[in-house]
Amino acid sequence: MPTARGEASPEPGGRFTAAASRQALAAICAVAGLDDTDAVALKLTVNSVYRLPRAAAVVRIATSPAMTHRIPKVIRVARWLEAAGVPAVRLFPGVPAPVTAGGARATVWVDETARADEGTLASTAPRAADLGAALRRLHALEPPRPALPDWDPLDDARRRISDAEGLPAADRDFLEELLDRVATDLRAVRYRLPTAVVHGDAHLGNLIRAPDGRVLLCDFDSVSVGPAEWDLVPVAVGALRFGHPPSRHAELAAAYGVDVTRWDGFGALRAVRELKLVTSVLPILASSPTVAAQFRVRLASLRAGDQTIRWAPYR
Repeated sequence: MPTARGEASPEPGGRFTAAASRQALAAICAVAGLDDTDAVALKLTVNSVYRLPRAAAVVRIATSPAMTHRIPKVIRVARWLEAAGVPAVRLFPGVPAPVTAGGARATVWVDETARADEGTLASTAPRAADLGAALRRLHALEPPRPALPDWDPLDDARRRISDAEGLPAADRDFLEELLDRVATDLRAVRYRLPTAVVHGDAHLGNLIRAPDGRVLLCDFDSVSVGPAEWDLVPVAVGALRFGHPPSRHAELAAAYGVDVTRWDGFGALRAVRELKLVTSVLPILASSPTVAAQFRVRLASLRAGDQTIRWAPYR
């Protein structure tokens, strides 16, 4: 359940434009018995995420048929974390999980920010130290039964390449070749930290500060069992690629007790993270001109092998 705002601009011909996303939301809310009046689009990229102010709920709609296989796992992880007492977002009570309607599948969550105003949320935004503490707690948990999937960070990139819309053949070929090279390098990595339940997309946007002060984990799409180092990579890459303050990574490293950038496997995991950040929007390329424009910036930097080019968020 991401918190960042940003609405994709529609483009005729795309299969999941802002208008199509809104129609899917209406169908889902009708089935779930939720009031979608005045719904606010929080994100229309990898998933479509809406806040329903009248229902105090957040709806998260999968935008790619190739990625809906993750939804049962997301539901299971949410229930496991709740049973374990881990601070995390909760599924909305009394609503089926998942909800299927209008050709779309979605999960519905309690809106933990419903009782707070925007000023309060901004002033109490989670910090990297909060993320470090949350990851230490998550990594210390015994994995649930039945078992979670093993870590395979390139699986979603493969699936999204196969489900891309509006991707030129030359770009597809480049990405597939790059994926093979990154996979080869990844197989050579030797990890130092224990295998654990990993969040898989551990950045500050996947933390929420509740009105009572708790910091909650959200977005369980990538949860798996794998190397703990992986959860320390996103904040470091955020500083390198997006120009986030380096102090965030330093704060995370201090809170967790490990500086992943000082480890010889960091370069390989950085390449994996960047490839995922480029391919994440492939299923909606023809649906959002702004997303497509940023995708071209990111893809060009990978083609050039230029790690200094700054990226901007997909919007």
